[in-house]
Amino acid sequence: MDLFDGHCDTMTRCYRYGYGVRENFGNQDLKRAEYIGKWGQFFALFADEVLKPGVTRRDVFRAEYAIFQREMELNRDVIVQCRTGEEAKAAFAAGKRAAFLSIEGADLIDCTLEGLQEAWEMGVRAINPVWNAANILCGTTEDETDKGLTPEGKAFVKRMTELHMLVDVSHMSDPGFWDVAEIVEGPFMASHSCSRALCDQPRNLTDDMFREIMRHNGVAGINMYRTFLGEPTTVDTVVEHIEHFLSLGGEKNICMGGDLDGCYDEMPDGIDGIQDMGKIYDRMLQRNYKEELVHAIFFDNMMRVVNEVCTM
Repeated sequence: MDLFDGHCDTMTRCYRYGYGVRENFGNQDLKRAEYIGKWGQFFALFADEVLKPGVTRRDVFRAEYAIFQREMELNRDVIVQCRTGEEAKAAFAAGKRAAFLSIEGADLIDCTLEGLQEAWEMGVRAINPVWNAANILCGTTEDETDKGLTPEGKAFVKRMTELHMLVDVSHMSDPGFWDVAEIVEGPFMASHSCSRALCDQPRNLTDDMFREIMRHNGVAGINMYRTFLGEPTTVDTVVEHIEHFLSLGGEKNICMGGDLDGCYDEMPDGIDGIQDMGKIYDRMLQRNYKEELVHAIFFDNMMRVVNEVCTM
């Protein structure tokens, strides 16, 4: 099994608990991923859940980035930071894991174009403009839900496209989603969002949203957080969300966006971390889906989007 996952919070867990990516007690580490063939992973830098008095989001951003760089150096025999699809291909050819950086909530870089440029130079290649709290760029699915992209937000998204960065619409308000769809000509992604038709959570995608992602040749990542999957939450529940998007014609537009280390223990029954992601792959094969399709969902679709967007 190969895997290219759109979102995890492992760097924030490393920051909070002081561990690394080789082996830890979170949802994923390099050791438990050894059974995976090629593995690409977007590692999000995120601050809101670890803020303390006197510590700014920018402080956390820089600290988590330093941890990421430390872990890349300590584990350079296994994993390497990548910025482009070509660099990911080279990593896989060398038998290594491909680590991409993302930001969850542009507040980490002060929601400014200067911060965006700095992030790009550090190797960040995907950004959610917002997390759960609205900011100067946009509303969210939980806060100022009727607020779309502001003029500052539109300029931010436009600049992201110029820098060949992936715009991530997970957590954005519904109006913000449609504003992104109007601005971005090529692929964008919802890195960790399931189907709203199956689980009526605003964090999930409506069918029309998913069709719009399809129209842009983008991807939507299936989240392992049980709140966004629905109860009872089993491996079959995950497969049902995949099947719903397939019913809309999304064979080339579904990927995995597990939100590992953001889910903690709120995952489907039988899935405790990356060591269990193969159960979903196997269940789809048991349901007589062709392996070519299952491989596309787990790896090829995200790889295609990275190849198309992340070119510099």
